[in-house]
Amino acid sequence: MKLTDFKVLAFDVYGTLIDWESGMVTALKPLTDKVTQNLTRDDVLEAHAYHESTTQCWTPNKKYSDLLAVVCRRLAEEWGVEVTWEECQAYGLSVRQWPAFDDSRDALTYLKQHYKLVVLTNTDSVSFSGSNARLGVHFDGVHTAEDIGSYKPNDRNFDYMLETLARQGIAKEDILHTAESMFHDHGPANKHGLQNCWIYRRHERQGFGATMNPGEMPSYNFCFNSMAELADAHRAELSGQ
Repeated sequence: MKLTDFKVLAFDVYGTLIDWESGMVTALKPLTDKVTQNLTRDDVLEAHAYHESTTQCWTPNKKYSDLLAVVCRRLAEEWGVEVTWEECQAYGLSVRQWPAFDDSRDALTYLKQHYKLVVLTNTDSVSFSGSNARLGVHFDGVHTAEDIGSYKPNDRNFDYMLETLARQGIAKEDILHTAESMFHDHGPANKHGLQNCWIYRRHERQGFGATMNPGEMPSYNFCFNSMAELADAHRAELSGQ
């Protein structure tokens, strides 16, 4: 199997193209500065992962920016600090300011020359529009949780994307699902028979950070530590190296 076998790259965005962990930690600083106990970066991220995934299960129709406001309130309660609803809402609106990984824009610009690029993301359209501006490419398909009414790893999200792409004549075997999260993306990709590429952004860190532990590790067809490595591997295939 080669990267050049595929016609479409289907991306997760947050954690894969956008450095959501840094974005979360920075945007939560007004809250974490109030906490008296010593919280490591991963303590913050793992607590966030729990409350985010739980809230997504309970309220799958809630817009992501509104959902993050609830997550902020749950975190404040867990850590025993006071927070206003306005502060929670400000956190929910911070997604548009979360930074892109340094290599995302250049890699996407290169890959756009060879693939259709689509997005399957656990966010809302307004939040994604801010992130899309940071990534600097036009995606050929954008499928948000707000569009679908549920959040990954729900089967609905993958079914929706696959049905939408099938209407455009794109077969499942033409798609390479490209993502960081084992929990949100690679487990469901295995279940739906999608070939998949792991962008292992956390390769220098322990644990799963802002995503839940998937339990049994899903399988994957390709693994790169960055988007730059993915683009380089594609170039190498084209040059016959």
